[in-house]
Amino acid sequence: MRVLTAVPVYNEARHVRGVLEEVRKYCPHILTVDDGSTDATPQILDTVPGIHRVTHTRNRGYGAAITTAFQYAIAHGFDLLVTTDCDGQHEPARIPVLLEAIHDVEIVSGSRYLRDFRQDTPAPTDRRYINATITAELNQRYGFHLTDAFCGFKAYRVKELRKLAITETGWGMPLQLWVQAARLGFRVKEIGVPRLYLDPNRAFGGVLNDPTERLAYYRGILHAAEADPLPVLPVTGDCHGTLCPELG
Repeated sequence: MRVLTAVPVYNEARHVRGVLEEVRKYCPHILTVDDGSTDATPQILDTVPGIHRVTHTRNRGYGAAITTAFQYAIAHGFDLLVTTDCDGQHEPARIPVLLEAIHDVEIVSGSRYLRDFRQDTPAPTDRRYINATITAELNQRYGFHLTDAFCGFKAYRVKELRKLAITETGWGMPLQLWVQAARLGFRVKEIGVPRLYLDPNRAFGGVLNDPTERLAYYRGILHAAEADPLPVLPVTGDCHGTLCPELG
């Protein structure tokens, strides 16, 4: 099985080299999607050997970076795609856990709230509230039993990514993904990962810095995703609309 780990990057000069060094220990094929960085990130990436690299000429958003990773994995014949953030919140050492867990599902998603770890740090109050609220609404609408709708640490079966029609370019992209995954009958599994907020004051940018505006934006993504032009596939197996038990 050919595995690609994609790392979306935007102005991550502080973390990018260390993150890529850690990822390389667990996955030989690494893709960086530089989403229009204006700091020293591009120059640092120039010095990192042996990585796949795509650069957006301007900042297009987190969802756009992940969608680029999907397209790259499909175009280059990878079997599995792992996504991990570049801000130090995810531990590359847990990539093998994702890959072990995906043997019987289409998506494995990390959860910062499934179990406790000794290295957990407190989540900012507004982020935890919004995450819990939106996760509960997803579960109610689509029969999931998710505990963390927003974690960017995931593994996907690449052949299934061809069925998606992701158009959301911003932070709400994971919500469109979940709605489409439910409609397509994807089997989903969560694994527990540490909750690491190294910079709890890190901002989303623009109006999304306001928690009320952010919650409204996320709900708008959920509503709009209902109209996405996807086929509704017949239910197969016993994991449609549910969360398969955690592995490990």
